[in-house]
Amino acid sequence: MTTPTEPAPRVVIADDQELVRAGFRLILTARGINVVGEAADGAEAVKAVRRLRPDVVLMDIRMPNMDGLEAARRVLAQAPGCRVIMLTTFDLDSYVYAALAAGASGFLLKDVTPAHLAAAVRLVDTGDALLAPSITRRLVERYASSAARTAGGSAPPAVHRDLAVLTPREREVLALMGRGLSNTELAQELTLSEATVKTHVARIFAKLTLRDRAQAVVLAYETGLVAPGESSRSTAQER
Repeated sequence: MTTPTEPAPRVVIADDQELVRAGFRLILTARGINVVGEAADGAEAVKAVRRLRPDVVLMDIRMPNMDGLEAARRVLAQAPGCRVIMLTTFDLDSYVYAALAAGASGFLLKDVTPAHLAAAVRLVDTGDALLAPSITRRLVERYASSAARTAGGSAPPAVHRDLAVLTPREREVLALMGRGLSNTELAQELTLSEATVKTHVARIFAKLTLRDRAQAVVLAYETGLVAPGESSRSTAQER
């Protein structure tokens, strides 16, 4: 429940189906979330974000004129504080990796329940990622490796950062995040308190200018810090 000290998120809904937009607007408005605008394609979404400065954008992937992935890249470039949730269906998983690499905070299926939709908007508005780390890891493993093969290994990383700015412990924490461990699991694996783990995670995000855990997982794979198929136990054996 929204309190006076917690303003309701301001949301733009971008989808080429008017019925979907109307349904999402009704769901969110009924739950105290402020829908400030709508867009029927990616180009409109970019303009709406520039004009309205929302906190969260619900972005369909397949739209005319400009698809949701390109729109997400442009939105996040012009409004770094904005959060983007990609809307997809089961057969569009191959786009999810690209969306996360572009800086999206997660994705939702279009048949999401009303309660889950509202909770997702509020979650990403707090700065968290919508995907569980283990789900993000599986998606990145599947599509990062296939993307590398398709590009012949010549394509630059989608999330490029210099890991030299990290301490050895921070690199270790990032590697474990890339393997899908939560903060609780990180604390157990490294024999640290959760408070200490949270401090390490916050410093990693600040040093590498990462939005959230989802983007951290993408970075861990694209820099080679984690390789597809590695288990969370590998780091313990390396120490």
